[in-house]
Amino acid sequence: MIPLKDDVPSYTFPYVTIAIIALNIFVFTYQLTLGVRGTESFIYRTAAIPYEITNLIDIRPRSVVPPPLTLFTAMFVHGGILHLAGNMLFLWIFGDNIEDALGHFKFILFYLGSGVVASMAHISMEPSSTLPMIGASGAIAGVLGAYFLLFPRAKVLTLVFLVFFINVVRLPAVIFLGLWFLFQILSSGSGGGIAWYAHIGGFVAGAAAIMILRPKIRRA
Repeated sequence: MIPLKDDVPSYTFPYVTIAIIALNIFVFTYQLTLGVRGTESFIYRTAAIPYEITNLIDIRPRSVVPPPLTLFTAMFVHGGILHLAGNMLFLWIFGDNIEDALGHFKFILFYLGSGVVASMAHISMEPSSTLPMIGASGAIAGVLGAYFLLFPRAKVLTLVFLVFFINVVRLPAVIFLGLWFLFQILSSGSGGGIAWYAHIGGFVAGAAAIMILRPKIRRA
């Protein structure tokens, strides 16, 4: 399922959401100038590597920041154009409404906090892994968790693929995001180079944070 748009209006301009998207695109564009080997080195120097963080050891190639801070740098690095495009699409569709509900500054803290918790969820499951963890999906999962609780009745225009069946349908957000979360849980043991536990942890963190913050939602 690919979301195309939702029907929830924003009452404020999503400066932070757009800035995050722009920063991710800028970093990826920079990666493209490095070549294959340069990009690989850049990823290892900016990624969150579980072994480095749990042992506070910086293995080669040296990180651009101390290992604990790679929890932040890793959120803005992606492994390919599809990885970037998918994450930014979800952030564009769902992020503006959470920013609208929380306010710009709180949204920054919410986004970064969700990303850190998401990464730590993955690290807790694979503390000795030396594989780099990158991408904004953990932080975006937090956005999805918040949206799931704040706007369950919103309609999400969705491109659905079922074998040879392709159609565009409007799904309630509670269904779309519920199925997304269920897929993460069912896939969590499959590996495949995807940090499934980060997605699960980010979603739960976002939902928990939004229940604590309890923002007031303006209705049209």
